[in-house]
Order: sequence, then C-alpha cells, then structure tokens
Amino acid sequence: MENEFCEKPIEIKTESDSAGFPDEMQNEAEEMSYSCDVCKKSFSQEHHLTHHKRIHTGKKPYHCDVCGKSFPRRDYLKIHKNIHTGEKPYRCDICGKSFSNSGDLHTHKRIHTGEKPYHCDICGKSFSQNGNFNAHKRIHTGEKPYHCNICGKSFCKSSNLNNHKRIHSGEKPYRCDICGKSFSMSCTLNKHKRIHTGEKPYHCDICGKSFSRSGNFNSHRRIHSGERPYYCDICGKSFSRIGNLNAHKRIHTGDRAYECSICGKSFTESGNLNAHVRTHTGEKPFHCDICGKSFSESGSVNTHKRTHTGEKPHQCDICGKSFSESGNLNTHKRTHTGEKPYHCDICDKSFSQITSFNSHKCIHTRDKPYHCDICGKSFLTSGNLNSHKHTHAEEKPYHCDICGKSYSHSSKVNIHKRTHTGEKPYKCDICGKSFAQSGNFNAHKRIHTGEKPYHCDNCGKPFSKKSYLTTHQHICTRKTSFH
Repeated sequence: MENEFCEKPIEIKTESDSAGFPDEMQNEAEEMSYSCDVCKKSFSQEHHLTHHKRIHTGKKPYHCDVCGKSFPRRDYLKIHKNIHTGEKPYRCDICGKSFSNSGDLHTHKRIHTGEKPYHCDICGKSFSQNGNFNAHKRIHTGEKPYHCNICGKSFCKSSNLNNHKRIHSGEKPYRCDICGKSFSMSCTLNKHKRIHTGEKPYHCDICGKSFSRSGNFNSHRRIHSGERPYYCDICGKSFSRIGNLNAHKRIHTGDRAYECSICGKSFTESGNLNAHVRTHTGEKPFHCDICGKSFSESGSVNTHKRTHTGEKPHQCDICGKSFSESGNLNTHKRTHTGEKPYHCDICDKSFSQITSFNSHKCIHTRDKPYHCDICGKSFLTSGNLNSHKHTHAEEKPYHCDICGKSYSHSSKVNIHKRTHTGEKPYKCDICGKSFAQSGNFNAHKRIHTGEKPYHCDNCGKPFSKKSYLTTHQHICTRKTSFH
C-alpha cells in the first residue's frame, strides 16, 4: 500500500540546477513539483497527488468495518466512523452544538457570524455553504446532473437524488432513539426530535414567539410585516404562504382531488380530507398538554391553548384590539368598515359574520340542525349545542382570574369580566347607548328599526326579543288549549 503521509524525496541540487533562476522562481518550481499525468494539475506534496489521482481512478482503499462504505482518504473514513460511534469532538464555543468533523463546525459558525462568502455573480444572492452555492447556480443554468436510474427523474443536487431514491426503496435509515419512528431524511428526523425535546430554535425578535420549524417561523414573520409574496395569476389575490395559494387556486379550477372513501365527499386539500375523516372515526389525536383536552385538528388545539396562555397574536391595525384567531380579527374589522358580505336572499338582511347569517337563515326554515346526543334537544348553531352540552357534563373549564367564578364557555367568562371592568364595547350609533353584551345591543337596535324577527307559531304575532316571544307563547298556548 502506498504510504499515505510519505515524506517529500530529498533532492540533491547541483550548481547547474539552480543557475540562472531567481530564488523565488526556484522555490515556486519546487513547491509545485508533483503533476497529475491525466489532467496536469500540480501539487506541492506527493501524497496530495496520490489523493487527487483517486478522483480519476475511483479508487477507495479505506473501508468502514461497520457498514462497509469505502473512502479515498483515511481522514474521510475517520470522520465517517463518528456517525457510528456518535462521537462529536468539535464543539461550537458560541452555542455549544457539537459536530463530528471540523468542516461542519466551520460551516455552522457562519449561522452566528452571518458570513456568506459565496456570491452568485448573476443574481447577487449569497450563501454560507459552497454546496448550496453550486446547487443555486444550477437554477440559472437549468443543469440537473443527478439522474435517478429507476424512473429517470433528474436533480440539481446529489442529496436530493439520494432522498428521492428512498421513495423507490422505501428505506428509512434515520431512526428516532426516543420513540423509534423512522424517517427517510435526516432533516425530517431532526425536526421530529423537537417534538420530544420541545426545542424551538427560531425566535421572532418582534413578539418573542418561538418556533420549532423555520418554515413556520418565516410564515409567522409575515403576520408582522404584512408581506404576501404569493399571488394568484387568475384573480390577483395574494397570500403569505404558498400552501394557501395552492389551495386557493383550486377554487378557480374546481379541482377536488381528495375524496373521502367513507362518504364520497371531496376536498381541495389533503389536510381538510384528513380532518373530515376524523368526523367518521371520532379520532382526536391532538392533545392540549396543559389540560389534556383532545382535538381532531392541530389548528384547534393551537387555538385552544391560547385560552390558557391568554395569547392574542392578531392585532387590529385600526383600534389596536387583539384576538387569538385571525378569523375573529377579520370579523372584527368589519365593525370599522361596516362591511356585511353575507346576504339573506329571503328577507335581504345582511350580516358581517357567516355564523350569524347561518343562524338567521334557520329563522326562515325553522331548522335546528344541531342535536344533543344525550337529551335530544336541538339548536340553531353548533356553538349553542356545545354550550348546552356543558350542562350535562357540568364542565366549567373557563375561570375568571378576578373572582374565580367558572363558566362552561369562553365567551361567557369574557362577558362576565365586563362586570368587573365596566367595559361596554357595543355602542348604538343612533342614540349613543352602550352595552356589555352583543345580544342586548342587537335587541336594543330593534327599538330604532322596529324589527320584530320572532313570530308566534300559533297566532303569528311578531316580537323584537325572543324572551318576549317565549312569555307570549305560554299565554297563547293556554288560550288555544282552553278554546
């Protein structure tokens, strides 16, 4: 075997050898005295030339005795073995993260320094890693030199090809040592591990919120910046996330590619299909780690957690009021704009909220589609049904932090708090009177409009308040029974 680190041969120089050459030229010639006979590249040391020649020959004389993988250099094998031993001797002195080789540590440090030494001379974009820079250049050239020998698909990065090949092989070599789940990509495993560790390395410097994934972090920052970089080329509507744009486009195309195998209902997004299937199975895989309550959708558990944390990340840019959900913010903004986009085609009444609109339609149809599976009572809205169900369970998970009183619904504790604060957010723009509850406010407005939406089934008499109708019906029913 060739000596990996052999000494440079001793050269015996004569007077004629160096005559006529300046010292610096002589030194340069000596420094680059080993030349490759294939590509003519020169090296200062013989073992560097030996390493280089293996690029041409493909020779890999150093074999891993654990997995059998081969390498052209002994030091590459040594670095590789750290994968099996778990040894990470190179530690970042800034954040403490450890690495199996010095090159990875050096590249990692650029995260802290912000150094991006590789610059694209076409678009000016800079990169911290040479591999990412080379892959980026192929965007401009269109080059995809890595080909899958199974399906023929091409890739601009060798790592993308390796990841792709696992689709065919089904290989999942990256295994979580905590729960045993396996993954086809190391980056997916790293993201998964944060579920166990709770690590959230991406921090918003505006509101302080942290995230476990960079994609979620970047999407969050657009809440503050208002940036919506993804545009629909059909209607021009813009979105902060590309996933939302793709889902929106299906409104135009009518594409509903995801069909429920149980009832046949179709959806434009796989996530919506998965959530729908749980209505059949009853599965609720998302759990609140504070109170243990379970949910069928991840978005629902995230929203629920804000009842514990009090977080309200969505702020109105007109009055400054904050909300825990973006939908509630959008609905709130209509109190400023006066927009009422939901129109009843029976009585022409308009509404700012779709829930109010749906409840209103039931007045015309007398439909109560939400049924209690315990006592059989029916309700106009799902919210009223959920509130009713608490009376059976006697569950009151929402507590007033001022007096400790408990309620079955979050909206009730919010209304109750106004007895402490004196807040009356609902103001009549005709007479100026204010109200703590929206129901009382809506009933008051009917004094001015003369509207009487509640009708007696027996005699047809109209009333402005449901409570008036209920009182009347007791009298009317007795009269009818008497006659």
